[in-house]
Amino acid sequence: MKTKAIIFDVDGTLADTEEAHRLSFNKAFKENNLDWNWDVALYDKLLKVTGGKERIKHYVADYVPDFKKPVDFDGFVKHLHEVKTAHYTAMLREGGIPLRPNIKRLITEAKQAGMKLAISTTTSLDNVVTLLQQGLGADSEALFDVIGYGDLVQHKKPAPDIYFWVLERLGLDAAECIAMEDSENGLRSSLAAGLKTFITINHYTSKQDFSGASAVLDDLSDLESFYQVAGLDFSEDAVSA
Repeated sequence: MKTKAIIFDVDGTLADTEEAHRLSFNKAFKENNLDWNWDVALYDKLLKVTGGKERIKHYVADYVPDFKKPVDFDGFVKHLHEVKTAHYTAMLREGGIPLRPNIKRLITEAKQAGMKLAISTTTSLDNVVTLLQQGLGADSEALFDVIGYGDLVQHKKPAPDIYFWVLERLGLDAAECIAMEDSENGLRSSLAAGLKTFITINHYTSKQDFSGASAVLDDLSDLESFYQVAGLDFSEDAVSA
């Protein structure tokens, strides 16, 4: 069946964002007079929990159980996450987080070939839009037919909910789409939704279990090889056929 759409994860897939997220969390903690510090080794473990607010709650429960929770703990976590997001988007606007190799070219060529493009992520819409605008230019979010993000669904990855949400709005069957992911949680999510999935690893995900992926790549530096393995043909003859 001909592929009609590519669905992209964001963090770690479109750009190596995780280190910027980690640093932004630590800035938010410091600003709120918390002596918490997420180093690289700890953040590697915390990434098994998807969603920033969920990650903070998991950290409190498992790593600082003696922390005296405010009466409005959910509000406290939401505020922390908002401060963190402000630091992260500021980093993005400063141009400190470039897109991964050939992501821009893949998006451009797929769009020119008439394919639909979508995003399926657990991060916030603000994070998504800022990253796209920095990497692809103003109003580049308009390149995507559907953007599934953050809290739109109740259960985040590895649950398939966000992919089902995106597929419904694309109006396509899973068999007509491919997914681009970087993590085991993302892969479990996309596979559960029935999607053929391609992985581009990064520092935080390189040792994870990618059983079931159609291919596991370091990145898209060799885009022609990816097109071959993914069964994509953007040549003029193929596009006009």
